[in-house]
Amino acid sequence: MTYCVGVKLEEGLIFASDSRTHAGVDNYATFCKMTVFERASDRVLVLLSSGGLAATQAVISVLRQRAAAEPPHLWSVGSLFDVANLVSDAMRDIERRDGPFLESGGLKFNASFILGGQIAGEAMRLFRLYAEGNFIEAGTDTPFLQTGEAKYGKPILDLAVTSSATLEDATKCVLVSFDSTMLSNLSVGMPIDLLCYARDSLRVTMKRRFDAGDAYFQALTKRWLDGTRRVFRELPALEW
Repeated sequence: MTYCVGVKLEEGLIFASDSRTHAGVDNYATFCKMTVFERASDRVLVLLSSGGLAATQAVISVLRQRAAAEPPHLWSVGSLFDVANLVSDAMRDIERRDGPFLESGGLKFNASFILGGQIAGEAMRLFRLYAEGNFIEAGTDTPFLQTGEAKYGKPILDLAVTSSATLEDATKCVLVSFDSTMLSNLSVGMPIDLLCYARDSLRVTMKRRFDAGDAYFQALTKRWLDGTRRVFRELPALEW
């Protein structure tokens, strides 16, 4: 399984993904699920992938190959909406190629993505692309999108993340949502890849990986847990 989160704020964008995958003999192997396409001062595009590893890697490989060929491609289009359509086209092409063979083995094509970033001349945008190739876009009322094992981390994001939140505060909430998810589902695990993008910067300057035992991650989640326990202790006593 996997867990990926994309957040769209007034200040910028946040992307985070775990790295655990269950792929046959590669039982709980580690693979990065974050792909970045960056051309400074022109565009920053981030893809978070969920689903069958072979399917998502094939889609990303197709995007890379097409980016080196004739336009339209990732480096030539003028909007994130166009990029979302290019990703959808690649997903459908892989599904048409591999789908019948997967079905013969009792399997189904399974690949979904979170896509976000900014192209010069356009505002930041964030999309969630489904396995069928259709997609939705984040807005002010829905500032974050998830894919994979979403249910365990969603309550924390619902409580604390709004479009007016700061990048720093929202990033802490995202990391806590990963901690909650990992505690509840062992198929989601470290390392966690995190990228924060500042609005209109058109370059990546904040990107890091949290490995198991990371001191900051442990301190953050411990502080969250201690605070939660303190709140419960301070609540009025239950009357019987």
